[in-house]
Amino acid sequence: FFEKFFGPGFGGGGRRRERRGKDVVHQMSVQLEELYNGATRKLALQKSVICDKCEGRGGKKGAIEKCMQCRGSGVETRVQQIGPGLVQHTEQVCRKCLGTGEMISEKDRCKQCNGRKTVRERKVLEVHIEKGMRDGQKIIFNGEGDHEPDSQPGDIIILLDEKEHSTFVHAGTDLMMKMPIQLVEALCGFERVIKTLDDRDLVIRSKPGDVVKHEMTKCVMEEGMPLYKNPLEKGRLIIQFEVIFPPTIPLTVIPTLEQCLPPRPEVTIPLDAETVELVSTCNLC
Repeated sequence: FFEKFFGPGFGGGGRRRERRGKDVVHQMSVQLEELYNGATRKLALQKSVICDKCEGRGGKKGAIEKCMQCRGSGVETRVQQIGPGLVQHTEQVCRKCLGTGEMISEKDRCKQCNGRKTVRERKVLEVHIEKGMRDGQKIIFNGEGDHEPDSQPGDIIILLDEKEHSTFVHAGTDLMMKMPIQLVEALCGFERVIKTLDDRDLVIRSKPGDVVKHEMTKCVMEEGMPLYKNPLEKGRLIIQFEVIFPPTIPLTVIPTLEQCLPPRPEVTIPLDAETVELVSTCNLC
């Protein structure tokens, strides 16, 4: 009522939303190196486009008729009695026109699309993976999806799927890795070389006397993942150390080790205590 006198948009009215074709969603596998350095990939997809031969009519001009079974709605209503005096109305896609609401005789159908109004077309896209993108991030190509008659084309949505890396784990803007070191390195210092995702060599050092404990973590600033849209800044490279202990130690070197290491704690043993033997749990498996 208000729209009739005051125009569309008054009192909560407005323009109808335009129909859109279906979005085409494709999952693209990417390596961690591509997310770190950026990359360009070509992707071939199939999408629906309006048939150029019949211009999306499905047949000759004037050959399209309204479906008499559904009266052009594309939906037919069925009435089913479910009890005395009770009926149930159900709607389903019209079986005659398959939901189009239109009928085209076989002789008048477009030979290219067979009356479907659309055809499948191969589309090759250049997908630009920017530095710092993440697993699950979307790259959207607006208007490149399926296109149906009397509607706007949908979008093509590329969903990035990051593959597991042999060395690094991607955690937000950080990169994480594990580094096994020998006990002598943990106690006396070490030097190691790390190959980065952009093929640089990083030398990391632990000074003699700085003890590295098992599962201790340390980080290198500005050597993690580039920040998305700000790739000159990077997160951290976090290293977790795994100290490898020797299986046995020769008895002859134990006195020397005892002089180098902190003394054992003094333990008071009760007179009635029983002495038992330690057995490796691996022997019980």
